[in-house]
Amino acid sequence: MQEQEAKEKNGHPEASEEKTEKNKTDMIEADADKIIRKHVYVSLGLGLIPIPFLDFVGVSGAQLNMMRKLAQIYNIPFSKDMVKNLIGALIGGAFPASAGPLIASSFAKLVPGIGHALGLVGASGISGACTYAIGKVFSRHFAEGGTFLSFDPENAREFYEEMFREGRDMVSEIKNRKTK
Repeated sequence: MQEQEAKEKNGHPEASEEKTEKNKTDMIEADADKIIRKHVYVSLGLGLIPIPFLDFVGVSGAQLNMMRKLAQIYNIPFSKDMVKNLIGALIGGAFPASAGPLIASSFAKLVPGIGHALGLVGASGISGACTYAIGKVFSRHFAEGGTFLSFDPENAREFYEEMFREGRDMVSEIKNRKTK
């Protein structure tokens, strides 16, 4: 750090280039976080669709849109079919953590009364947490120089599960703020 400060004071161009690159990286990460957060909110809303599996289709569309926007800011070529397969492989491998409860919540909407109400709330929260986790996994992968072609769902699974838990906490905070 002191070496970089000395270079800056002496007018070395490498120091300002490093600083500019760091600022650019920080701006991209901030943009990625905004994109992820926006799509979490969209997924929360789509999870409230009362028709079973229509919610699932809507959330999947929101996640694809999020991935397209993340790829755009990281300058990564986007392929809808490839992304669908990668998301499916990532979520499918973490089925007990995210996909299982999402499908169960969607099915619960078929049960009149309490099942329908619980299904709405459950599907919404799980949809938001899942979207958050997917966004964080791919944002980190892209920030490390990865592309869709180099993505390995198996290696990302543990981080996905960690981000899913973090996403559930974030969704709980959002819901608590809305009720206050």
